[in-house]
Amino acid sequence: MPALDAVVELPGGRYAVGEPGEERVAALRGVLIGRWPVVNAHIKAFAAETGRRVGPKVDDRQLADHPATDLTRAEAEAFCAWASLVLARPVRLPSGDEWEVLARGGDARRWPWGDVFDESLCACAESAWGWTVPVTAHPAGAGPFGAEQLAGNVWEWVADRGPDGWGSVRGGSYLDTGWGLRASRVQPADPGRPTPTTGFRIAIDDDRREP
Repeated sequence: MPALDAVVELPGGRYAVGEPGEERVAALRGVLIGRWPVVNAHIKAFAAETGRRVGPKVDDRQLADHPATDLTRAEAEAFCAWASLVLARPVRLPSGDEWEVLARGGDARRWPWGDVFDESLCACAESAWGWTVPVTAHPAGAGPFGAEQLAGNVWEWVADRGPDGWGSVRGGSYLDTGWGLRASRVQPADPGRPTPTTGFRIAIDDDRREP
């Protein structure tokens, strides 16, 4: 089972982000980000300690290491607040730019593993998994900094908020095709609507360094 504090380091620096034709440079501080998305076992522990009501999937042992889903952004943020106490470190959702750079690295690749799509490296429509998979299922699909499941399996909440109050999700899900799993893709999402295809991963501000 992945540990809650299993993270990778995203070095501070200046990175290219954005969709084709909308590229820009993002200056980031160093940050630690979850190697995998938060899983159902983590949410079960969170619910047990806080008394929050969560869906029945967290009680299914076969899904314990699958990404947690059916959570609003506020619930994801509440989990981060709880994780801050558990880990004694400041935990939050990653920003959209942090998430994108985690997946694209310094060479602004299209997918975490490179510029050629490979359905064997993720849970997507082409690979026909039809459901979530364990977060450790595709180690060869890791991004340039070692984080996994950045393409497919489940969308992931990020901290960004639009002028209309809507949030953003990244990464695509097991229902999306390869083009929809591009690391630069940003999907608007209703922050109050939980879905079975949306999860999240954590970011930890400790040891941040200036670009």
